[in-house]
Amino acid sequence: MNRLFLLIITAILLVVSSCTKDKFITDKNAFIVTSDTALHFDTVFSAVGSVTKQLKIFNINDQKLRISNLELMGGNASFFKMNVSGSAGTQFNGIDLAAGDSLYVFVTVNAPASNQQLPFVIQDSIQITFNGNTQYVQLDAYGQNVHFLRSVTITHDTTWTNDLPYILLDSFSVAAGATLTVEKGVHIFCHANTPFYIDGSLQINGDNDVADRVVFASDRLDAPYKDQPGTWEGLYFGVGSSGNVLNYAIINNAKQGIAADNLSRVSLNQCIIDNCPAAGIIAYNSTLKAVNCLISNCGSNVYIEGGGNYAFAQCTIASYGTQYFYHQYPVLSLSNAGSDGNDINPLKAVFRNCIIYGESNNTVTDEVALDHQGNSVFDVVFENTLYSSPSENPSATYTNCLTMNDPLFKTIDAEKDNFDFHLQPSSPCINAGAPSLGINMDLDGTPRDAQPDMGCYEAKP
Repeated sequence: MNRLFLLIITAILLVVSSCTKDKFITDKNAFIVTSDTALHFDTVFSAVGSVTKQLKIFNINDQKLRISNLELMGGNASFFKMNVSGSAGTQFNGIDLAAGDSLYVFVTVNAPASNQQLPFVIQDSIQITFNGNTQYVQLDAYGQNVHFLRSVTITHDTTWTNDLPYILLDSFSVAAGATLTVEKGVHIFCHANTPFYIDGSLQINGDNDVADRVVFASDRLDAPYKDQPGTWEGLYFGVGSSGNVLNYAIINNAKQGIAADNLSRVSLNQCIIDNCPAAGIIAYNSTLKAVNCLISNCGSNVYIEGGGNYAFAQCTIASYGTQYFYHQYPVLSLSNAGSDGNDINPLKAVFRNCIIYGESNNTVTDEVALDHQGNSVFDVVFENTLYSSPSENPSATYTNCLTMNDPLFKTIDAEKDNFDFHLQPSSPCINAGAPSLGINMDLDGTPRDAQPDMGCYEAKP
């Protein structure tokens, strides 16, 4: 009897509970919860749609709730677009949410084209009305007008000024005999799989101030893509390309930052190449000079093969494992032969007042890989340089170098992707450089001492 009574009571409770959930709550004290109180979009380029962001509306009441009105307040004139349950529109009425259920709202934004040079704010809101209550979710984005270049080849001398950023789509090249000059402060955004070919010449006239540096990056500025490596192709200097001088350029997140092909000539001054999964610099039988440059956290930071002529002065070449890829290749690789062991050419390379360092792990035991093939010239010199190598290679010459020392960079935090390659006050690289290189300032524009530090940054007193 007792068991039958319990079964009856349980059944009654279930029916009552079911009936309660099927009823609509009409009390003004009912409330909903939204996953965000505001949706913020990163910089959106004019005429380019944004990523889609989602808003979730939760009915946390124990009864059904009816959203009487869900409205994009800017209506059809809004630059934002809204989609609810697979339907696009600006206003939706009578949306029923079961107890404990939720509703997805998807939002995009298109920035209008105008003559405005500076970023501009785009705003709107979504109004949610239920049981006489009204809640708002704010929407905002920064719009940016840009120059769009699709499948463009520069065939005559051209100058880009810092009026608007440039977005490159499909392909871009500077033809042989032509020079592209990029003035200070210009930002160049490349779409995925868009290479930047230079068969002629590239002149980058960036300057020391952060706002005056010339930036190359992917056109995806939204999280998580803005920090991901390999989101665009990089700079490719073709066979015989010459007259290339890059001053204060920043190259981020390319597959390979700079690729210099056979007999090309490139000079890098105060440049930063970071977060490239293939290589920061890859060169084949080329002439390349780098001064006060930072090449950091790349698959192979500097990879040279097939010989050539190279000079690195006051550079920091350093790599650590990040959340995107594991440090598994030497920071510096030098060979006078091609990748197949053939095409052997003379190799001359000198590293003065540099830091060549990789994260200590069991995968890479020697961060400097030297490969001398045949009887061709193999003249590699390290002077006043800290390098991660267990021993001196007989194929190279070493003068006043530091071996297997930690340079003690200011901040190395792989979990948060926070890397600061300035030197701590106790770094062995301080005052360890050779004087009289004629390099009077560092990458920041800080004056160098008569006895300079190793690497691209001079420690401040």
